[in-house]
Amino acid sequence: MTGIEGSFWRAVAVFRVASLAYAAVLLIRAGGYAHPATGWLVIGVMALWTVATIFAYSVEELRGRPLLAADMLVTVGCLLATPAVQGAYQQGSLPITGTWMGGAVLAWGVYGGRRLGAVAALIVSLADLWLRGVPWGGFEMLPINGTVLLFLAGVVVGHVARLAKEAEERMQRAIELEAAGRERERLARGIHDSVLQVLALVQRRGQEIGGEAAELGRLAGEQEAALRELVRLRPETSALGTADLCVLLHRYGSATVTVSAPATPLTLPAATAAEMAAAVGAALDNVTRHCGARAPAWVFAEGDGGLVTVTVRDEGPGIAPGRLEEAAADGRLGVAQSIRGRIADLGGTVTVISGPGRGTEIEMSVPAGQVG
Repeated sequence: MTGIEGSFWRAVAVFRVASLAYAAVLLIRAGGYAHPATGWLVIGVMALWTVATIFAYSVEELRGRPLLAADMLVTVGCLLATPAVQGAYQQGSLPITGTWMGGAVLAWGVYGGRRLGAVAALIVSLADLWLRGVPWGGFEMLPINGTVLLFLAGVVVGHVARLAKEAEERMQRAIELEAAGRERERLARGIHDSVLQVLALVQRRGQEIGGEAAELGRLAGEQEAALRELVRLRPETSALGTADLCVLLHRYGSATVTVSAPATPLTLPAATAAEMAAAVGAALDNVTRHCGARAPAWVFAEGDGGLVTVTVRDEGPGIAPGRLEEAAADGRLGVAQSIRGRIADLGGTVTVISGPGRGTEIEMSVPAGQVG
């Protein structure tokens, strides 16, 4: 067992062993109760189950609801065996299990958090109250001390265990991001000292020579700008299963494409962000195809009111009324599938604003919490 969760399982194991020893001491001090042989049989079952759970909970593949259910069944079974050991159950006395019955409650809390811990405490408490023959009509006579302690143990330990596991995950993610950042800085230095300087030299010499070399220089300049932007970007994954859409969109930035996005991350589920970025890429491909390779385009991203909206705008010839419908009917599904289809699958909407000679504006919106 490693990590913070392993520490909790080791603590539960220590509690079980200590509680088992305490139950054995109670049996000895009571002179074996009314039926000593049965009492030691129950203690033996508790000892075997203690060893079994210490091993089972230490193996991540074995931890799960079947093991938790078995743990609860054995615990309740040993608890309900108390009358067979002690005879008539005396009010105020401890059951044969002593405090050992709290081990299952702690295990449920560590595994499933405070809610599952509370459920386990309820099950054990009801079994204990039934064993005591509590008059359910007279709530003033309920022996609630043990019940309260069980609920406190299940809820508090479950809550702390869940918080600790989340903190460990965030710490691990921070370590990974820090390592990725250091590696990115190292690569950026190498690229700056080699590739970027060569591209800058090609751009400058191409402009000086002119002719076809000038076009080569212009392309080198565009690639230099794109490469500098790529080197500058922070890692796209901001948390487990999520991504920053701004990072994905900035990759489209070039000498002809201007990307404007908030300074703060636009965090979406990773699959949603990838599909959104792919739709933007399809819209920019349409700009290149219909407006020319050097036509300017603008990408605007914003988040507001639970929606993330990305707009792609160009100053091209625009789209004539009915043209998109005709293209879809002819089997040309660039807008219908690559853009509208993707966004519709994410639960979002697409609005196309265009007209002959007025350029085109494609607005794509998806719910910020929509899982793609």
